[in-house]
Amino acid sequence: MNRDNDKGKVLIRRSLIMAGCKVFVLLLIIFRLYYLQVYQADKFKMLADENRISTRILIPQRGIIYDRNHKVLATNVQNFQALIVAEQTPNVQETLDAFKRIMPLSAEEEQRIKQDLKRNRSFVPIKVKDNLSWEEVSEIQLNAADLPGIIIDESLNRYYPMGEKTAQVVGYVAAVSEQDRKDDPLLEVPGFKIGKSGIEKYLEHDLRGEGGILKLEVNAYGRVMNEIEETDGVHGKNIVLTLDSRLQEAAYEAFGEESGAAVLLDVHNGEILAFVSTPSFDPNAFSQGLSVTEWNALLEDERHPLTNKVIQGQYSPGSVFKPLVAIAGLESGAIKPDTRFFCAGKMFVGDHPFHCWRRGGHGYLNVVEALKHSCDIYFYETAQKTGIDKIAEVARRFGLGSRVNIGLENEKAGLIPDKEWKLKRFGEPWQVGESLIAGIGQGYVLVTPLQLAMMTARIANGGYAVTPTFFPVPQGKSFEKINVDKKYLDLVKEGMYEVVNGTGGTAWASQFVYKGQRMSGKTGSVQVRRISLKERQSGIIKQKDLPWKYRDHAIFVAYAPADNPKYALAVLAEHGGGGAAVAAPIASKILKTTLELDPSAKKTSFSEQEM
Repeated sequence: MNRDNDKGKVLIRRSLIMAGCKVFVLLLIIFRLYYLQVYQADKFKMLADENRISTRILIPQRGIIYDRNHKVLATNVQNFQALIVAEQTPNVQETLDAFKRIMPLSAEEEQRIKQDLKRNRSFVPIKVKDNLSWEEVSEIQLNAADLPGIIIDESLNRYYPMGEKTAQVVGYVAAVSEQDRKDDPLLEVPGFKIGKSGIEKYLEHDLRGEGGILKLEVNAYGRVMNEIEETDGVHGKNIVLTLDSRLQEAAYEAFGEESGAAVLLDVHNGEILAFVSTPSFDPNAFSQGLSVTEWNALLEDERHPLTNKVIQGQYSPGSVFKPLVAIAGLESGAIKPDTRFFCAGKMFVGDHPFHCWRRGGHGYLNVVEALKHSCDIYFYETAQKTGIDKIAEVARRFGLGSRVNIGLENEKAGLIPDKEWKLKRFGEPWQVGESLIAGIGQGYVLVTPLQLAMMTARIANGGYAVTPTFFPVPQGKSFEKINVDKKYLDLVKEGMYEVVNGTGGTAWASQFVYKGQRMSGKTGSVQVRRISLKERQSGIIKQKDLPWKYRDHAIFVAYAPADNPKYALAVLAEHGGGGAAVAAPIASKILKTTLELDPSAKKTSFSEQEM
């Protein structure tokens, strides 16, 4: 009996324990359900929404780039593209073959389409061809029955109305590369393009804008079921440059078939009105995507269309450097305004002869006459007496030998040598003969066309340190005065006037008179090959008889109007043959057009006729 009672107590105790465990588990489950469904409801709702809702970034409209007169230099245009959705066609290859019968696809395009189809799910649209015209869109629509899976989509493309004429300034946009990817999620959006060169790259963040947001409801496979919400992005900032598209076009066309560079500045504030590097490239082709063949053709072109010669080309300045040598000589006391040297066609330093470009010599000349006739002997003498350190100091004062930093990539600094530089570079002392060569702008001296334009502007404006810029300068902005005596500048300007307007001046054939206004300038020709003693004795080969790459570079710097300067210009024609024969006529066309378009031009003078 007692044993039965003990068994009953054990059963009761076990039942109570089991019941307690069940109650505990039930309470635990209730607590857990409460914790998940109430306490963490927001968290799991968010996770569920993340699975259900797909958030996509909308590409904003890129800012427009204008010239100073609000003519468009870069804009966005409507772009129609043909897309293929694999799941909507029974046979992708048959659809592509049918598409090719309407419009051709290159082997590269077809390979790219197939790769994209493999990488993406069957319901994701893949680009077949873009930049379709209305006629091409109509043709596709008419043949829609034979093109299952092909749809037409509308987007925006970057477009450059002036094409190659502004390519080196404005630049271009292209697809984002791995090196470009940063924290901005906009850079991850398929098809998004960013600035790769020029102003497009320099002001990328301003022009880019901010992306919008599109929320879509998707199923477990990622297919879009419904659009939930759309938030517009922020339009990129519009940019106004100082370029005048009319002058830009005139300057580009003035070169004809010549290869080279030209820069036109306002001498009072440094605003860049024209900036030309030729030959150039079509930025629209880059924006749309170049083929390998097109890219290789640009790389292999001996005239280097991809090089921005205005800032990346480093050239010996030749005789356009002589005005600064004259100022250095006058400041140092090596020469005076009335100092005269005799040019017999050559001079000797020790046993080494130094030749003037004019074989028979110029006779006795003062500094103004030496500039007018570009006499090498006069500037050999001046450089020898002045010394390289003083010449270098003056050259740097006028902006040579350092980057201008106008915002474009890969700008070169050029080189203004001195004794310290040579000792550090070669471990050798400076030689007297090297001063003579530097005195006519050759040897180690290297400059960019942009620096030459800045130098000319500083001479023309009376010695104010203006700096070239693509962005409008506030009216009334003051510039630092260069430490240079006005009477020395006036002598140099007199010589530059005579170069163009004086009988026998090296650029006399390129002079013009427009409503009483003339230009002043300085010619320069730079050898790119060594002329042997034998060739000098037998007769120097004419430039036109040499292969293009062995001809001299032709340089001309100028400003106008001569009596009240407003514009400064530097022109360089690579292997053009001669500054007077090639560069000066180009500059004359550009400056005359500039004066014609200047609303403040003087009225026609009765004492001078237009030429």
